[in-house]
Amino acid sequence: MTFSASKRRVALALASAAMLASAGAAHAQNALDNVLKAKTIKIAVPTDYPPYGSVDKNMKPQGLDVEMAELIGAKLGVKVELVPVTSANRIPYLQTKKADLVISTLGKNAEREKVIDFSSAYAPFFQAVYAAKSMKLTSFADMAGKTVAVTRGAMEDQELNKVAPPNVDYRRFEDNNATIAAFVAGQTQTIATSAAVAGDMLAKNPKVSAEFKLLLKDSPCFVGIAKGETALKTKVNEIIAAAKKDGTLDAMSKKWLGKAAGDLPV
Repeated sequence: MTFSASKRRVALALASAAMLASAGAAHAQNALDNVLKAKTIKIAVPTDYPPYGSVDKNMKPQGLDVEMAELIGAKLGVKVELVPVTSANRIPYLQTKKADLVISTLGKNAEREKVIDFSSAYAPFFQAVYAAKSMKLTSFADMAGKTVAVTRGAMEDQELNKVAPPNVDYRRFEDNNATIAAFVAGQTQTIATSAAVAGDMLAKNPKVSAEFKLLLKDSPCFVGIAKGETALKTKVNEIIAAAKKDGTLDAMSKKWLGKAAGDLPV
């Protein structure tokens, strides 16, 4: 191949890349417009992870993430098309435009930020200690001598070990179902678990009359947005900010997680 031919190939490759970048920029500029013109927004949500997303007896999606999706659709004045996703395919759905947004207990980290953008946080995702409403438990020191059900090796097991008094009576189980069963049956006084597990437990066992007591670790949820969709990201952040200011986020979090959203990162 001659030097001149090589230069032409490089020039063509650069031109092709420029055209793709230009097309991407055009898409980025038109994404929100396209949603508004279509009067429909496709939002990926979980349907197998209560209380953030599940289906009721009529197979209708429900949960905190579903409610957040509906809020965004209402504020945009468009119809919401819910797209069920799993943890494994939620980001690919966004990248391949099967969804305009992902609202699916999505945490933010450096690796994910390389491939998608994130809104401000809209909800907490946390591990915590739960106990009967009548039990006084305002600090980890109050757990001294008490029994706690926990799933062996889970994050909450590790986090509780860091902050609990040495004389806490751990009752470790091999999976979440066994941990929940022990607490619901009254075999332990407290339980350390994630908000998702606790929310589902409280919904299914209202007679237990338990509530959030102590926070172990907080990893808030963000809305996932395709890279470069600046206008859509700005609009979503405006909706989240307004919902935070008027108490909507706190109300949603209390409804589904038993705890106010609190001070979420932007």
